Amino acid sequence: MYRLLSFFIVLLLLGGCAEKQPGESVSQTRLLLDTYCGITVHGSVDTGLLDEAFALIEEYEALFSITVEGSDVWRINHAGGVPVTVDPRTIEVIGTGLVFGELSGGMFDITIGRLSRLWDFGGSAVPSGIELTEALRTVDFRQVHIDENSVQLLIPDASIDLGAIAKGYIGDKIAEFLLSRGVSSALIDLGGDVVAVGSREGESPWRIGIRDPFGGDDGGGASVGSSTGNGLLGAIEVTGASVISSGTYERRFEIDGKNYHHILDPNTGMPVTSDVVSATVVTGSALIGEGLSTMAVLMGSESAPLLFSGVPDFIGAVLVLENREIVVLGDIKLVGSLIY
Repeated sequence: MYRLLSFFIVLLLLGGCAEKQPGESVSQTRLLLDTYCGITVHGSVDTGLLDEAFALIEEYEALFSITVEGSDVWRINHAGGVPVTVDPRTIEVIGTGLVFGELSGGMFDITIGRLSRLWDFGGSAVPSGIELTEALRTVDFRQVHIDENSVQLLIPDASIDLGAIAKGYIGDKIAEFLLSRGVSSALIDLGGDVVAVGSREGESPWRIGIRDPFGGDDGGGASVGSSTGNGLLGAIEVTGASVISSGTYERRFEIDGKNYHHILDPNTGMPVTSDVVSATVVTGSALIGEGLSTMAVLMGSESAPLLFSGVPDFIGAVLVLENREIVVLGDIKLVGSLIY
């Protein structure tokens, strides 16, 4: 529910609807990647172009999914430590994940798959200490070996999970596809991971909403009310860039007033304790942005600026802290007050 809301909020900010206007724009939304994915293209285009774009999303999902039987990731995780030959695109995403692991000092770890499967954020159960200890034994991104076109897990019962970066990579590739087909103005929203191609019609920038992590609860673990009245703190204006958000307001549940969210600490197996409750990052690459936004939540507000400063694709970020302080970094254009 919250991802569908996110998409509709973005459409609201654009001041339009998700219907084709002949000669002006075409939009479609489909359920893929376990979320609602929307693509809006301005200009005179045929809906067949969007069919091709969504088919590409399905193709990438068939490579990167941890649950789709026969995917590259599924085959790696079920190989018992034997090297597995995979698609070059899978090598690219896994390799980037390993780089993020090094950049974060191990806080970002793609071998968190066994841990992530222990947690049911649609329910309300905390894994036992024994379960967490056993799963933690398999978490170590340094034990992933890449040799040209093959991937090997040196801990045989480890499990790769690319959920923290795969959508960013896919968003970049869909943008590249649209550009290759002559599209100069488009917006790609993969469940809140937004990639802007060019500018809106009339050369005005795209306006992307920043979710309010303290806004309320829609029953699906998401914040929907806010100080602005529409679930937003404000918005960021971008042209030809990605806007990626991560936060503890997403998949979560509460027990006895304690919030258990989906961003897990690879050292403890529990939801990470951080002063950053949401991070919205603007970058030239959605893949980079997705990694940075997750790392900001994992590492906290003191480490995040140092991390961002060393990344060439970084443009800016908005961090919302646990004490409701809002930290703005880099060179971004904001719309709205961004205050509580």
